[in-house]
Amino acid sequence: MNSMTSLFLVDGDVRRRAAISHCLAGSGIHVEPFEDASELISRWPKNGLLLVHDDGRAIGTLLTQMGRLGQWLPVIGFAQEPNTRQVVRAVLDGAIDYIAWPFSGDEITSLIRSAEEKAEVFGSTKLREALARSRVDRLTKREREVLAGVAGGLSNRMIGEKLSISPRTVEIHRANMLTKMGANHTSEAIRIAIEASLVS
Repeated sequence: MNSMTSLFLVDGDVRRRAAISHCLAGSGIHVEPFEDASELISRWPKNGLLLVHDDGRAIGTLLTQMGRLGQWLPVIGFAQEPNTRQVVRAVLDGAIDYIAWPFSGDEITSLIRSAEEKAEVFGSTKLREALARSRVDRLTKREREVLAGVAGGLSNRMIGEKLSISPRTVEIHRANMLTKMGANHTSEAIRIAIEASLVS
């Protein structure tokens, strides 16, 4: 781990922020604390790692912002006594790792080192995924259903039957979907859906 690692800590609890900063003092990791996701977004860093308290919103908010900016930074989620569902949701949202609080300086330092290594491997993939998700997020529920049908190789008629709408309505949703996603043709929309993990 290089001596210039920057860790951006997002946590609404001032005592916990202080404890984590103290935990990493002298570790060669520069900690910048932020009270919430919007404070960090207003001063978005060019590089580093994000250590984000998982309040059910912050991780998703930050990953959406990465998609908008086209810049991915590795996110480590943390919470006090997190349940399995919470950890799974954070990882599915795009967190690269997760740790339970309280943790020791050695535990978090080791996790940060591991996250940096993963980031080098996953960086471009995660960025493409974040970008794709931000494009899919623009769609209405019906447009997503049409996209899933298109990606599944169904014709407008078959999608219409499945969704109980006319093929003409499917065509309109399809056109709107392409426009909102910034896709020039259907195959590009399918690629974006796959990168966003909307379809496999």
